Amino acid sequence: MKAKKSYGQHFLNSELIAERIAHSLQLGGKAYHKILEVGPGQGMLTKYLLQRPEQLIVVEADRDMVLHLNKHYPALKGHIVEGNFLRADLPALQQEQPFGLIGNFPYNISSQILFKMVENRAYIPEMVGMFQKEVAERVVAGPGSKTYGVISVLIQAYYDGEYLFSVDKGKFSPPPKVQSAVIRLTRKTNKELGCDERTFRVVVKQAFSQRRKMLRNTMKSLLKGSPLLEEPLFSERPEQLSLAEFVQLSRWVEDWKKEQD
Repeated sequence: MKAKKSYGQHFLNSELIAERIAHSLQLGGKAYHKILEVGPGQGMLTKYLLQRPEQLIVVEADRDMVLHLNKHYPALKGHIVEGNFLRADLPALQQEQPFGLIGNFPYNISSQILFKMVENRAYIPEMVGMFQKEVAERVVAGPGSKTYGVISVLIQAYYDGEYLFSVDKGKFSPPPKVQSAVIRLTRKTNKELGCDERTFRVVVKQAFSQRRKMLRNTMKSLLKGSPLLEEPLFSERPEQLSLAEFVQLSRWVEDWKKEQD
């Protein structure tokens, strides 16, 4: 079966890598008893997930792949959802129960998958996924790193990230143009961010809109006329700020907005 560009398909062809990914979910049986695989394709990873004790549900958008899975993996009967993962009602799919999220994610929607996970974080204690290496590095990057940016902060606000291993492009059919990597995200025990979430997202995106400039310049539009702009923190560039400092920055923006109202 040929991969389809429209679905961003690159089929994993390494049994060893597939097995390693399947075993990288560590909280199964404790934090959850269900697993959801995104984009199983031909089922290379699926076969190893079926060996785990958790109940497996797969979401596949390509009808040809759905037919393939039904034919070759009878154990999946009744557990294959045909459709777009980004539009799926995840709590309903899993009967409002927690689940582990996993997949060799289509690179063209991988960031959207992460934000969908964050939206449904109450149900997803853990995620293991294959990403374009550059994206994987950005997701788990820490302050001070050149790869630290918007996606790093917005994901790490709720999940602790771990870079597991790199995957050579030759491990796929057809091979992608970029290198790949597998990461694990584990939901933080403290589920409270400490500030308004919407304000937090606005602040993080605004701060990184001109990442080479000091925050005193980039945050002017959100703190116009505020004496807070003279605080030492505003002499920093966004990639130097920790998550806690972004939360503090968001609180200041919230408070200033209330004062102006």
